[in-house]
Amino acid sequence: MRTVNSLIGSPIERLEDLRFLRGRGEYVDDLARGDMLYAAILRSSVAHGRIRSIEVSRARALPGVHSVITATDMGNDVPRVPMRLQPLPEFEPFAQPVIAESKVRYVGEAVALALADTPAIAEDALGLIEVDIEALPAVADHAASAQNAALLFEETDANRAITFRAVRGDAAAAFAGAPYVRRERLRTQRHMALPMEPRGLLAEWDATRGRLTLYGGAKVLFFNRRTLAKAMGLPERAIDIVENDVGGGFGARGELYPEDFLIPFAARLTGRPVKWTEDRREHLMCVNHAREAECDVEIACTRDGTILGLRGHAYVDVGAYMRTNGAVGARNVAQFMSGPYRIPHIDIDVALQLTNKTPVGTYRGPGRFETDFFRERLLDMVAQDLGLDRVEFRRRNLVSQREMPYPVATITPFESKDELDSGDYGATLDRCLEEIKWADKSKLAGKRVDGRYHGLAVGCFIEGGAAGPKESARIVLEPDGGYAVYVGSSAVGQGLETVFAQIAADALEVTIDRIRGVFHGSTCYVDDGYGAYHSRSVVMGGSAILDAASKLREAIRAQAAQQMGCEASEVKIVEGVTALGPDGKSLPLSELSSAGIAADGAFLNKKHTYTYGAHAAHVTVDPKLGHVELIDYVVVADCGRIINPLTVHGQTVGSVVQGLGGAIMEHLVYDEDGQLLTGSLADYLIPTASDFPNIRAVMLEHHPSPINPLGAKGAGEGGIIAAGGVMANAVANALGSLGVEPRELPLTPSRIWELVQGARK
Repeated sequence: MRTVNSLIGSPIERLEDLRFLRGRGEYVDDLARGDMLYAAILRSSVAHGRIRSIEVSRARALPGVHSVITATDMGNDVPRVPMRLQPLPEFEPFAQPVIAESKVRYVGEAVALALADTPAIAEDALGLIEVDIEALPAVADHAASAQNAALLFEETDANRAITFRAVRGDAAAAFAGAPYVRRERLRTQRHMALPMEPRGLLAEWDATRGRLTLYGGAKVLFFNRRTLAKAMGLPERAIDIVENDVGGGFGARGELYPEDFLIPFAARLTGRPVKWTEDRREHLMCVNHAREAECDVEIACTRDGTILGLRGHAYVDVGAYMRTNGAVGARNVAQFMSGPYRIPHIDIDVALQLTNKTPVGTYRGPGRFETDFFRERLLDMVAQDLGLDRVEFRRRNLVSQREMPYPVATITPFESKDELDSGDYGATLDRCLEEIKWADKSKLAGKRVDGRYHGLAVGCFIEGGAAGPKESARIVLEPDGGYAVYVGSSAVGQGLETVFAQIAADALEVTIDRIRGVFHGSTCYVDDGYGAYHSRSVVMGGSAILDAASKLREAIRAQAAQQMGCEASEVKIVEGVTALGPDGKSLPLSELSSAGIAADGAFLNKKHTYTYGAHAAHVTVDPKLGHVELIDYVVVADCGRIINPLTVHGQTVGSVVQGLGGAIMEHLVYDEDGQLLTGSLADYLIPTASDFPNIRAVMLEHHPSPINPLGAKGAGEGGIIAAGGVMANAVANALGSLGVEPRELPLTPSRIWELVQGARK
């Protein structure tokens, strides 16, 4: 028997892993129905053009084809994909229709949908559809977009969706009197989350009951249901969205894409279940991209290294439409350029530029990966200019513990204010230096050994997360005296079933085996929820479980008191399984279950938590080949109160790997005509287990968050945020004697080789 409160903080192995290891996971492509139709989607091969005509008669005549759907079949009001986060009116003109109407704006945009008896027949039908498109000039990058020579939306007068601005203090005055100023132009490349499992959906329409059931990955079930109900003219309660097991999410999976409308529409139109599974090329072309940004940034300092101000202009390539959460990355670039540093004067504006490329969305650490690269790269350059130790330069400017809560820049147009909640930023920096053995390895920095140059770098980060809207939970006393936990949060591979069981068991003062299950992934389980994103599940969903558990214990006491003939305050619950009255009489809780005892909990938090920490990297670089080898990598993060150290460690190491992929490998490359050149995994390179063997994560919990009852902070993204900046600085440190100064990611072998050759000239 575990003692009370022993489960939170315990490194319990993931409860959900047993079914996966036994092959009992149920992914959407595992689902089948007897009369099911298969969908295939014809996608535009032209980046920008007007649709003259779509001829589908030959496709419809193909044996085994049941329907071919175009925008015409959807009526006069084709639904648009809405903005889930930052739904500003400025974005409405740039919303994406779920299927192309009169125009296509990126390669991969849905033009027609074929439904057939088999996937092969559906694919064959696509080859019989004739689409006549008048090609228009493609807008290939943010610079061309800003010129407005070709407009993606002729009814508007520009390709700029909006400009965010983040301000603190008086940057103009700070720069006017600054003894030192440096200005740089830095770039991060377009890449993406790329979970192992592509997307898929299965929609079932019950015409008799007027009900729709949609299966597939959906991290924001209730938002998707509300939006789909409005588009289909159905009551919300007539739709159930069911989240299956998924092979990773990372921000891209589960948002509302055009297919989330098209497949349910097809099921209702045909009266039969419809299944769609995308292939990898579709995934690379159509799922939200991320990270493409360029920043012209200036920093002002004193000669001894006190940062006075930061200002700049950034341009984020948001692709062809504003959809789902496509503004979040740009917003974060503006508001969090300062990161964990005390910068009294800030003025950053970020323009969201439309181009003829796949729309963007959030990808683990949205906006923060980019800003960390911009800022940390700049800090190393400044330290070198001023002859400062780069560690001491950072330490001097970190926000101190006594300054918490510390306000960050205010962002417009919606006057969003935020503050760093708690922490000792210098302590994690010091621990990171200790773990990487900075003092010893510094002797190697910049030295050439066996033809390879050694480089060493460190950088700091903050990871915001875990704010509203409300999250919900429900706990039910089961007939055997166990407990069932129902939540509105979604599982996208983060170990939710385990950590929620730990929280519930501690709150109910029972062993974890008495938690009969954590049930998630259906809009039928609780009345509302806002899902899994922004590292919010533990803080929001876990706090809702605490609330439900407290209310359930009170309900149990009240019911037991009624049966025992005493006051509820006189009843004690012993080991979570027995009610004990004042006269010593005991009552097994299983005897109370027939009363239908359950409790609903909720948690609403308007403030963010901020995990913080530092990354350090030791690399070697071959200047002849441009190859970077990772020798050692350390991340130290303070995550507040940690529910399960194993899951947090796994999240962090996996996050680092994705960050390293973005730093030196991954790149979604388009040509000047808007054609994706990296449309397969032969061209879009991602890390494998052998690429980065030496990654160490040290997780601390010295400073619990004061703004939620668990004291927890989000912990899913800190490993990715600083990786780009740290790796770029490590390469610069290695090749500094050759004059190499990286200003753009990814640092592929060809790019490093070109930098070396350019420096030699």
